[in-house]
Amino acid sequence: MKVAVDATKCDGYGTCFDVCPSVFRSDEWGYASSIGDGTVPDADQDKARRAISLCAEQAIREL
Repeated sequence: MKVAVDATKCDGYGTCFDVCPSVFRSDEWGYASSIGDGTVPDADQDKARRAISLCAEQAIREL
C-alpha cells in the first residue's frame, strides 16, 4: 500500500500525522506530506486508512 497527499487540498489540521506519524509528517509550512515515497509499512496500514478517512479535506488517497 502507498499513499499520496495532495498539498493543494491540505488545510494543515494535522490529523493524519497525529494518527499515523510513521507515514505522514508536517512540512515546513504545517501541511501534511508523506514520508519517503508514501509506502505504508504492513503494521501501519490500518492507521493510514484511518488517517485517510479522517482527512477533512480529502487530501489523502491510497495508491
